Amino acid sequence: MDLKTLATPWVQALQPYQPGKPLDELEREYGIDNAVKLASNENPLGPSPRAIEALAGQLGELARYPDGNGFKLKNVLAARHGVDLNQITLGNGSNDILEFLAHAFVTPAHEVIFSAHAFAVYPIVTQAVGAKAVITPARNWGHDLDAMAAAITDRTRLIFIANPNNPTGTWLGREALKAFLDKVPAQIIVVLDEAYFEYASDPALGASDYPDGSQWLGTYPNLVVTRTFSKLYGLAGLRIGYGLSHPDVADMLNRVRQPFNVNSLALVAAEAATGDTDHRERSLQANAEGMAQLTAAFADMGLEHIPSVGNFVCVKVGDGAGIYEKLLRQGVIVRPVANYGMPEYLRITVGSHEENRRCIEALATAVQG
Repeated sequence: MDLKTLATPWVQALQPYQPGKPLDELEREYGIDNAVKLASNENPLGPSPRAIEALAGQLGELARYPDGNGFKLKNVLAARHGVDLNQITLGNGSNDILEFLAHAFVTPAHEVIFSAHAFAVYPIVTQAVGAKAVITPARNWGHDLDAMAAAITDRTRLIFIANPNNPTGTWLGREALKAFLDKVPAQIIVVLDEAYFEYASDPALGASDYPDGSQWLGTYPNLVVTRTFSKLYGLAGLRIGYGLSHPDVADMLNRVRQPFNVNSLALVAAEAATGDTDHRERSLQANAEGMAQLTAAFADMGLEHIPSVGNFVCVKVGDGAGIYEKLLRQGVIVRPVANYGMPEYLRITVGSHEENRRCIEALATAVQG
């Protein structure tokens, strides 16, 4: 028999998340050395030196299980955000928190609202639990909050909002987002996905009205804010993120969270990285300079781009798939976004100055030929 038929219908129809192409895979397939990867929004400076030092000190303890409650890291995060320990849920990346929310609160009888061009994990976790995805039209490549409010029904249980949004880099201002939260009924959980919060908060990128959702937890008990250490903090390989919420919500999330879902290396590295302000500032400066470098080059080439407050930018190249392939053959990996309904665009991560230069040269060659 076909064992796949034993799975639930919604899982059978599920399309798995497709990560960016790894460097070694490209080099192996195309016979290329020294390829550049600008596809997964990683920090080109790497992790904090403090995090690396903390990792070295933890290696001798790998035979022991990690602290399943993440007490030390939670204390650091509680002080940072002004919340209690029972409002924090740790995850294997912030993606883990998104899955917990779907499993804890959503059933096949419910609807989940999110925007077109939003993070690909939202439809995946929605379909994985058999719920109905309600995808609202975008406005200028970003979230249309009026359309999202109009889509609410008595079956709505969860609303995902990425701020700033991945892959478009668009953002929602403080007053607009607060006005939306005021409209949402108390029985609907709103997830504010702030994976790129640190970059969007950088004044150099120009989002002066960008809000900090964690400051609203006391006002909106149905609000959940998610953050990650994978982006600015350079710990993508360790997979650690967290959610901030009302204690009752966190209690439910921790009931579906697997034991020891965050490993001991991730715990100590995240704790150390949080306090490294020098690495944070250097990372933000490198991102602002790199964003200016890329967008200036796009203008020189006559290519449109979507203004972004993340560490990535979407550029309109026409034949996204074709230009992507041409870049691969020149040893440059970026991210095609046709699966986000953007076949004419490529998403490019802001890399180091040299990585950006190589990408610019390869892109110029690709679009000309």
